[in-house]
Amino acid sequence: MAATMLVPALVDIHIGNRDWAVFVKSAVFTSVLCGLVSLATSNPEIRFTPRLGFLLIVAIWLTAALLGSLPFFFSTLPISFAKAFFESMSGITATGATVLTGLDSMPRGILMWRSLLCWFGGLGFVGLGLLLLPSLRIGGIQLLHMESSDKSEKILPRIHQIATGIILAYISLTLACTLLYFAAGMGMFDAVNHAMTTVATAGFSTHDTSLGFYAHNRAILIIATIFMILGALPFVLYIKAVMPQRLMSLVDPQVTLFFVIIVGLSAVLAVGLKLESGIGTGDALIAAFFNLVSVITTTGFATEDYTLWGSEALGIFFLVTFIGSCSGSTSGGIKLNRLIILWQLASASLTRLIMPNAVIKMRYGRSEITQDVAQSTLLFIFLYMSSLVIGATILTILGNDLGTAFTGALTALSNVGPGFGDTIGPAGNFSTLGDPSLIVLSYLMLAGRLEIIPVVILFTRRFWSR
Repeated sequence: MAATMLVPALVDIHIGNRDWAVFVKSAVFTSVLCGLVSLATSNPEIRFTPRLGFLLIVAIWLTAALLGSLPFFFSTLPISFAKAFFESMSGITATGATVLTGLDSMPRGILMWRSLLCWFGGLGFVGLGLLLLPSLRIGGIQLLHMESSDKSEKILPRIHQIATGIILAYISLTLACTLLYFAAGMGMFDAVNHAMTTVATAGFSTHDTSLGFYAHNRAILIIATIFMILGALPFVLYIKAVMPQRLMSLVDPQVTLFFVIIVGLSAVLAVGLKLESGIGTGDALIAAFFNLVSVITTTGFATEDYTLWGSEALGIFFLVTFIGSCSGSTSGGIKLNRLIILWQLASASLTRLIMPNAVIKMRYGRSEITQDVAQSTLLFIFLYMSSLVIGATILTILGNDLGTAFTGALTALSNVGPGFGDTIGPAGNFSTLGDPSLIVLSYLMLAGRLEIIPVVILFTRRFWSR
């Protein structure tokens, strides 16, 4: 992060904005803090345990959000620390909700910093989900492919090989998206920023109207739709795609379901939009696919206020806000693999009520669903719904109307970005919410990004007892 802060500093120096000094000072402070942490944790006798793992995951993301808020707070932007922290947390968790207005005329250094936070947040979560969470038995490869701890069954035998493959795939997608945006008519600065937030499925834009600024350019909307989908697919698929011996395992039930949902619901939206507004078939399809993909991949881009498309469309967008897309991707939400597992558990339980002595094997693709995976899925669903209800209740107590409170909590927990309604909907932002509400939403964004369990477990008495 310290090195990254120098990038917007150089951008501000180039355009003659005095905020470059803020980024340099923030980089120096971050470097010093990193040095102190490195010295404090240099003891070779420190042993990794699940307790340390949970604490480490939350500490990394919380520290990153706090450090990321420094350039916002100390810049020339007239915002409180709560708003600066919210903006940073939204970026580092790849949520895309914003409290900033006037983006079109905002200093480019700040715009670049927002995009960089999203890009590193998306990459960091993919690495977290595939490399660290499996050791804590709450996600990653364990949930994605139900592979055991035996190295021979993993994609690659060594963790650093998996990490290298992920990073290469992530960078390659970002570069490809940048070049295609530029070729389609975006300026290079906009192309770089939007590519980072598209692949990270984060949704920060350099314009107040988001990608609605380019609504007249069909090519840009199609490119955005394609790369939002690519960012929402499990990144292990890109590693397997270049391994001939792994091509047969490219078929993943959650990926199949993902495309079925996108095609089916987008077609319904397109028909409704065409009948409602009378626009052309091509425009209706592009608008429907773009906005549906933006929400289900938890990116949060918008070309218009899709909540005005009618009650049927509103119901569809509300549904896919819960769902999210694939595990092992940069997207948020409940994730499709968990919904598939939950369906298997429900089906098996109902069957046992009818045939108590039946032996039922629950499977995810070609793999058997273990007791560990079933328990982890049920725990996640319970904590997700509990966090949603508690978060919405607190936001209502803080003075927000019920619609803003519930959809705000939902989109924060699912890392979608825009909510519903006039205040925080696709045509609005979170700037009018009070500081206490923004702190609550920041917590929900962190919890949703870290799969809830690592955050909630820190509030249990047993975690802190010896």
